Amino acid sequence: MRAERAAADVPQLYTQSLAEARAADLASIQAAGGAVEPVHEVIDRTVPGAEGELPIRIYRPEGEGPLPTLVYFFGGGWTLGSIDTADGICRRLANAVPCQVITVGYRLAPENKFPAAVHDCHEATAWISANAAELRVDADRLAVGGDSAGGNLAAAVTLLARSGGPRLAAQLLVYPNTRYGSDTQSMREGDDPYLFNKTSVSWYWNHYLADPADGLNPLASPLLADHFAELPKALVITAEFDPLRDEGEFYAEKLFAAGVPTVLSRYDGMVHGFFAMSGVLEGGRQAIAEAAAFLAGAFDLKPAEAGDD
Repeated sequence: MRAERAAADVPQLYTQSLAEARAADLASIQAAGGAVEPVHEVIDRTVPGAEGELPIRIYRPEGEGPLPTLVYFFGGGWTLGSIDTADGICRRLANAVPCQVITVGYRLAPENKFPAAVHDCHEATAWISANAAELRVDADRLAVGGDSAGGNLAAAVTLLARSGGPRLAAQLLVYPNTRYGSDTQSMREGDDPYLFNKTSVSWYWNHYLADPADGLNPLASPLLADHFAELPKALVITAEFDPLRDEGEFYAEKLFAAGVPTVLSRYDGMVHGFFAMSGVLEGGRQAIAEAAAFLAGAFDLKPAEAGDD
């Protein structure tokens, strides 16, 4: 992946305007995501959010409800990304688990600074749980997940849900941002000009936060939470060549130390973003399969539900 980007001299997203970066992000994800997997049913609609209606997209496998459900938050540094950029991931997970996947179109920065995205994601998740019958959701088998900034938001939602609901069965955190201003070894080494790097990380945080002091809030930096007990079981996926690798792994260690059933899975040789690259990277396909197996276990799917003979 690095060699291809260097050969094509692909410009970094942080060198482009927001409109250009958003378009380029979507195009690169769609190119690397592979063939679009058909799903039994895909529905676009809106739900009430913290500040007006939020778009959601529902992916349903075959089967009658209520369905185990993953609420998924897309990546993109809280600045890029959309329901469309998560489309490939959501389709693959819906088929592979199988489960219903609902992705949330939360508000982006810099137009909407922290904590807008956190509140959108939490309120949408709470609404989905409260309206489980309408959405064919099994409220006892509800999980959250996301990649990169989406993983950050999923972790933040679990912190809010711990005291205020809804009840969550699991969290899927794929190379999540977990601390603003982190000075880890992977961050210091993450300076490749053709990959997601430490400059990329700073660019996104600068868009997201209205004030650097907001980065100390655990809803922005979940690693700074005062305790981690009673959070839902977790799968944390990291990539070897990713400036966010260490902070994601530190978060997994915090969860494990607090007694939260946690699996940490580092993908050697992989770069940030590989989870969305199933069309070109075997590691991406393997990570999707691991995430699906984790969710199937968290949802306690029976063999017939999981599609086994």
